[in-house]
Amino acid sequence: MTLNLRLAAALCVALSLCALLAVPANFPALGGDARLTLAVFALATCAWIGTPVDDTYIALGAGLALTATGVISSDTLFGTLGDATVWLLICAFVLAAAVARTGLAGRAAAFLVGGARTVRQLTHLTTAALVVTAFAVPATSGRAALALPVFLALAKALADRRRLVVMLALLFPTVILLSAVATLIGAGAHLITVSVLWEATGDRIGFTQWLLLGLPLAVASSHLAAETVLLTTTRRTDREGPVHITAEEIQRHSESPVTGPWTQAEKRCALLLATVVALWCSEPLHQVSPAVVALIGAVVASSPALGTVGLKDALKTVPWSLLLFMAATMAMGVALADSGAAKWLVSGLPGHVGPAVFLGVVVAVSTAAHLVLQSRSARSSVLVPLVVAAAVGAGVNPVTAALASTAAAGFCHTLPASAKPVTLFSDVPGVPTYTPRDLLRLSAVLAPLTAALVLFFAAAVWPLLGVPVTR
Repeated sequence: MTLNLRLAAALCVALSLCALLAVPANFPALGGDARLTLAVFALATCAWIGTPVDDTYIALGAGLALTATGVISSDTLFGTLGDATVWLLICAFVLAAAVARTGLAGRAAAFLVGGARTVRQLTHLTTAALVVTAFAVPATSGRAALALPVFLALAKALADRRRLVVMLALLFPTVILLSAVATLIGAGAHLITVSVLWEATGDRIGFTQWLLLGLPLAVASSHLAAETVLLTTTRRTDREGPVHITAEEIQRHSESPVTGPWTQAEKRCALLLATVVALWCSEPLHQVSPAVVALIGAVVASSPALGTVGLKDALKTVPWSLLLFMAATMAMGVALADSGAAKWLVSGLPGHVGPAVFLGVVVAVSTAAHLVLQSRSARSSVLVPLVVAAAVGAGVNPVTAALASTAAAGFCHTLPASAKPVTLFSDVPGVPTYTPRDLLRLSAVLAPLTAALVLFFAAAVWPLLGVPVTR
């Protein structure tokens, strides 16, 4: 569908919904605030789907419309920018800038990948290294940019084995996207989910609880995806030959040394990062907010005496557009919950749907949502408030439903434009990479596998970790 057709279709749908909501006789159970909220929500969603307008601009416009019409207060709109999760993400990007400046990522890559002797070992060691980056670099696009030099080094070392290079080009964005669920800071969508849950139900998911629930799923889905990529992209003859990646080959694409003695800056940065992650993971013991821990770490990382990056330079790496988008969509979530619009939207659903069927529908819709909404954060902004409201009516634990939706929405591999990491690795100058046909072939196998894995964790693993399927 061309851009003009998508724009026309989205505009027709949005205006039709607004016209229906404008007639008082329609939907008599809806109050005025709920009607306004649904109209703004419909316009914003259709704009995200059908227009090239920046997602943040649309979200800010929707938040402003809800404030101007009195659905939410100005304190609610502006207060979302001061939310602890927003500060957590800001400070995490400052820490990531400090790590990137020292070149620790190159050392880690040389250490892990250099030990591979077979194609399967290379695939799974690379996967393990990419999963670990979820703790150091927030947002999938930042991790993709950090990993690109490592991919280039591997591609040059394997230049005579084209199918292996294409396999690695697919592997990097696939694992980056699926492993984001490991940590709370892995994607902006996670912070939106936490905020919606807190506003709608009063349930607060901290860094430690998210880590406990998300890390096992991230490890399992990443290595499952790695094996799927390997089997769908290469032949048996490609996998039988030995591989040997040297540190010198990785060094050619790294500005910092990847071997030899560590510099003082590298030692300080590694110690700081390990301390911050340890404090995040031990939050139940010391009761210090992860945002406060991150702020302390950011201050130390950018300090003149102990830091490795200047504060001004570090703040330039913060995606302020993403933070504004998150704040505006959090305000939209508050409006949906407080006005009763979300509850009304799900009131027409069948009342006797079992938890298994409900979670199956949630995971299926969330997995396919990337075909309509390309922004991961936008998908969570649209889906999670509705999923949480519907879960209460279906007798399902809202935390389980929200986590399952957010985890399933991490699958976005079908098209080159489905996610920024997929776009980045689809066109690397001078290196053979995948085609849209390769993505479609991978998605046909990987989509049902990852959806089934999320359902398995929601039904069998998370209950063992303290998050039951039903209340």
